Amino acid sequence: MKILIATDMEGITGVATWNHVTPGHAEYERFRRLMTQDVNAAIRGAMKAGADEVIVTDGHWNGGNILIEELDPRAKLNSGSPSPLSMMQGIDANTSGVFFIGYHARQGSQNATLDHTWSSECVTNLWLNEMLAGEYTLNAALAGHYNVPILMASGDQTACAQMKEQLGDIECAIVKNATGRFSAECLAPEVTSKLIEEAAQRAVKRLAEKNAPKPFIITQPVKITLELFSSDMADKAEIIPNITRDGRKLSCEAKDMPKAYATFRALIAAAG
Repeated sequence: MKILIATDMEGITGVATWNHVTPGHAEYERFRRLMTQDVNAAIRGAMKAGADEVIVTDGHWNGGNILIEELDPRAKLNSGSPSPLSMMQGIDANTSGVFFIGYHARQGSQNATLDHTWSSECVTNLWLNEMLAGEYTLNAALAGHYNVPILMASGDQTACAQMKEQLGDIECAIVKNATGRFSAECLAPEVTSKLIEEAAQRAVKRLAEKNAPKPFIITQPVKITLELFSSDMADKAEIIPNITRDGRKLSCEAKDMPKAYATFRALIAAAG
């Protein structure tokens, strides 16, 4: 049983401000360690429930956040950026299930720690086939292309509620209660490690019992609509072939989710 642990940092234990997740800031090193601890908790839970292979993908910033020297040695780590599938590097048809560790709510959410959708500097909204999407939607839909379900997630209460609403009855570990974009009531690492481990264990056990959520599969072809922060960003991104523009909104159609995922990344790179 192969589990992919796709990670981000804004939903990690204790994180409440950009200082905590920005490389180069004095606070960042503390939270790299906490991120690694959250991931290790998920690995322990997965292994206890019967997983025999765990792949961890470091999906925050430049993919160099998790401390490999402190990572559970039973797991392998995808590190660095860019990689072919970015936050979902390692996903394939042989993957049994996916965990989202340290995830956050979509841009514009109320009471959501560091809410954004992929880029906090240029994305206002994202839709897939007219469905308002967060990063979790995009990544879950890519997993769905390979018929792989999302099994569990960790993050604040708003992120977990959004994921359960859109992705189904996944297991969740709520590690903090966001009271604003830059404030949260945080649980101690000793507490959150236990919550994450237990959620991961339940998730893999449900998978083994054939009681896991179904893969998140969206209709093909996939229509992408990306609303950017400003018109100059749209000026730059509309050079991508086969793009339709309406003010700050760019739209296109892709034949499947891997193509949609690649096109989205290309648009963000051009806009930035």
